[in-house]
Amino acid sequence: MKLYALYGTSGTGKSTIALRLAHQLNVDAIIDDGILISQGRKVAGVSAKYEKTKIQAVKRAIFYYQEHAAEVRKALQDHAYETLLILGTSQRMIHRITRALQLTDPIEFIPIEDLKTPAEMDAARYMRETQGRHVIPVPRVEIEKDFFQKIISHAQQILSPKKEVLGETTVVHPSFSGGRIQIHEQVLRKIVQITCQRFEQVKRIHKTTYTFHDLPRLTVQLSLGAALGDDLLLIVEQLQQALYDETSYCLNISPASIDVHIVSLELAP
Repeated sequence: MKLYALYGTSGTGKSTIALRLAHQLNVDAIIDDGILISQGRKVAGVSAKYEKTKIQAVKRAIFYYQEHAAEVRKALQDHAYETLLILGTSQRMIHRITRALQLTDPIEFIPIEDLKTPAEMDAARYMRETQGRHVIPVPRVEIEKDFFQKIISHAQQILSPKKEVLGETTVVHPSFSGGRIQIHEQVLRKIVQITCQRFEQVKRIHKTTYTFHDLPRLTVQLSLGAALGDDLLLIVEQLQQALYDETSYCLNISPASIDVHIVSLELAP
């Protein structure tokens, strides 16, 4: 059996990209967080994302429990897949999975950094850390067969260029995930105010908003004062960078976008 392994730190979006990578590599099946998946359907195993604690989730993901490992080993033998993609947080974790499943073939390792940009990985971490969203690369109906009592956020089909259905991804909120992050409006306004005070061109801050719907986004409405010949574009770009640096430092969340709306402009001779 040809073995591929996609690895990267938790929350960088491995499960989200797994189906696309499997299609590119012509992979027959995927192992992700304790379950064996083929053709977008769960074949065997139990998802670690439904464990009540992180320790139990890790044990489930590395097939620590003998009965769990035996079930997936048997499924692998029965289906006789030619290629398999294994997901894990590190090469060490991948090796623990292959030992538990008695897979001895050489492994071709693929780091997540080869497939995703730093910005994309930051966005994936944001969704994990602020909203507790985890992805399982199988359809919602497959999950509900075993975990019908769990609340499933949504499912999204992933289609190939030929429009054939490769499978779906289901977003879940595990029991062991943390709560959501909320930022008080006064804190955000203070951060923006202190940052804007460094720029003599900023005369007034009208409104500041920070949204967490899809990605963290900051919007600031303000009035500027500038002299003839001043490079307004450069001033705004420097302000955007300063706001990015300050919010990233204070909130530990990097905004995906910072929109500066100039409500009024006063030009001095």
